[in-house]
Amino acid sequence: MLRLWLTPADLTRITFADRLHPAGTVLLAGQALRQPAVAASFPALSRRVTTSLPALRPLHHLLPVQGFVPDFMTPLDGLTSLDDGLAAIRSTPVRQVRAQVSAAYARVPVSAARRRFADADPEVLDTLVGAMRAYFDQVLAPDWPVLNRAHRQVVSEAASRYALSGADGLLARLHRAIRWRAPALEVDTWQEGEIRLGGHGLILVPSTFAGPRPRVLVLPERPALVVYPIEPDMVLDRAPADPLVALFGRTRTAVLVHTTRPGRHTTSSIARQIGISVSSSSEHLSALRAAGLVSSRREGGAIVHRATALCRDLAF
Repeated sequence: MLRLWLTPADLTRITFADRLHPAGTVLLAGQALRQPAVAASFPALSRRVTTSLPALRPLHHLLPVQGFVPDFMTPLDGLTSLDDGLAAIRSTPVRQVRAQVSAAYARVPVSAARRRFADADPEVLDTLVGAMRAYFDQVLAPDWPVLNRAHRQVVSEAASRYALSGADGLLARLHRAIRWRAPALEVDTWQEGEIRLGGHGLILVPSTFAGPRPRVLVLPERPALVVYPIEPDMVLDRAPADPLVALFGRTRTAVLVHTTRPGRHTTSSIARQIGISVSSSSEHLSALRAAGLVSSRREGGAIVHRATALCRDLAF
């Protein structure tokens, strides 16, 4: 059990992540969807895992089926995009990678790739990051807006509970493995010890992919991150109709969502990915740009488009 000691200052700095962390969700889903009960709750995601398995094998091999993973693989930074999260992982100092992988994987069967991972081999780290990108693009991306809307709904309900019952009411009802015994938050996780937060606060992240136990990340001079499990109360195959489609139409919504994904998006590449003509792609992008949802700039002979902050808030 891990006991987090909260000061009055910590209680005033309890926040929720306003959206899912792309790289962090890849790690959580990469474990969770290998559990039969979770896979049954998300059949569409599970089917994509199966069809994408060749690209995902390095991640599955290096990531334990369940339990603790090295802290650097779930960075606090990188909430805004997958690229930022993967960059944070890849820039981890070698000494930190070696120490955390060796500690976390002490009981995992040894293989050549795992041994190289524990030694912070750059080639293995690049392979891991590539497999994480493939996992997001091929498994999570099609339902990313739906997953984020579900996350925001849970956060909204928690915010209402906080408004009615304060920090005590909020912390006392997070999860059965989390007990609030003021001024300590007791968390049944894979770590043990006593940690004083020192006024830096808590970031709470509810997740259907968290696994059977909550997860805690504590870094110096940063808020403690507590990821706690919630029941999968919706099945993506039966998710309600996308409200963005009702607002913008299916094609324009597809263009909008595509601009939020990692990578370089030109008028032609968006047309090709979505299956529309270049002129149609240009028309939709012009409308989105006029609404402040897309920014565009010329790079050489192409025009590159990116989602604005307003677009990301709307899509996620």
